[in-house]
Amino acid sequence: MSSPSLQVAALVLLIGVPLALPVDGQGAGSAPVAINPLYTAAPASLGTDQIASMQQQLADWPQLDRYRADNARLAPPAPGTARVVFFGDSITDAWGRARGTRFFPGKPYINRGISGQTTAQMVVRFRQDVIDLQPAAVVILAGTNDIAGNTGLATLPMIEDNFRSMVELAQANHIRVVLASVLPTSDYPWHPGLRPAGKVRALNSWLRAYAASRGETYLDYYAALANAHGGMDRRLASDGVHPTPAGYAIMAPLAQQAIERALAH
Repeated sequence: MSSPSLQVAALVLLIGVPLALPVDGQGAGSAPVAINPLYTAAPASLGTDQIASMQQQLADWPQLDRYRADNARLAPPAPGTARVVFFGDSITDAWGRARGTRFFPGKPYINRGISGQTTAQMVVRFRQDVIDLQPAAVVILAGTNDIAGNTGLATLPMIEDNFRSMVELAQANHIRVVLASVLPTSDYPWHPGLRPAGKVRALNSWLRAYAASRGETYLDYYAALANAHGGMDRRLASDGVHPTPAGYAIMAPLAQQAIERALAH
């Protein structure tokens, strides 16, 4: 059994405020990478609230409990029904749940977004929250929280590997995939100073090429939402990250068109 100090040190690896540090040979002009300073904090320096929060996160790191009961109540798709799962982070989570937004009324679409999640967490819950729901297609919108460092260091190759895993799981289970572009972002209100716009563009370029290489559909939200700075205007995202109802109104028909293309394959 590990010592109490080692257990606390393990907890430190899960949450906190990021610190911008150069990694992997990045030059001074490169965008900084988010690294949580609690990762190297002395265990004795942590407050009880911090430890309790990290314990809660460790107990269910992929947040499988969020939709477990909902999934158990969900009947299999009716014959001839093309169920679609929207799988993602807060941008998906808020769609139809935030005031003034509508989530595809009348469509057999299911929202399985979880606020704050990274692609690593999504890989772990992909079976429970996507495969087991027997969808015809899945729309994956993720990656911005990885760039923001929400669950620690995530280089672009690490993020790409997580997308590969999700796509391969979907294809092995005969589920069509729609890979959505990361939404434009020039700064994160909760992790300011990371200069993410360039990384968002690079990840989107990879997502487009990867979708084509796997015979899947790329959904380009970015081009319809981006301003000259690689972010979103306040009308479309009041905090620069999360869409307003006006932002979702632009996204909805683009998503519907991409789903129709995917299901027509």
